[in-house]
Amino acid sequence: MPLFLVRHAKAGKRSKWLEDPANDNDDRKRPLDDKGILQAAALADRMTDFAPTLLLSSPFMRCMQTLKPLGATLAITVTSDERLAEDNPFEPILELLESCPDNAVLCSHGDMIPMVTDALERRGMVVTGMRDSRKASVWVLERQKGIIVRGHAWPPPTID
Repeated sequence: MPLFLVRHAKAGKRSKWLEDPANDNDDRKRPLDDKGILQAAALADRMTDFAPTLLLSSPFMRCMQTLKPLGATLAITVTSDERLAEDNPFEPILELLESCPDNAVLCSHGDMIPMVTDALERRGMVVTGMRDSRKASVWVLERQKGIIVRGHAWPPPTID
């Protein structure tokens, strides 16, 4: 059974957000933009059939919002976890992946996901297909006997 590691959907530009004094120079509060909201809905549509029972997210607003439609569809709460925040070491995410139930969905950032997948590959994970860590992409990680052995990436949903 897989685990899913999602990069948050599209948010507005960081530089533009931070230059607005009304935002208190706090990038943690930067929300999804209109395209990101559509991407989050499309991700929920794709992932609902996997029936995840655990949704974990970086506490950054854009990550929480990425999983919110999936949580609403499944009637489960998105739980924030600081280990998934950006600018952190990647090792705690590896530990988190080891302890998650099958079909768990975790949402993190563009700096974290490549570090995690590279570390998993160094530990023996075989990557099939192309790598992808664009916004709203999903890494599908397959475990056997508690060890992540294969991974492949879904590209971001196409939003017209």
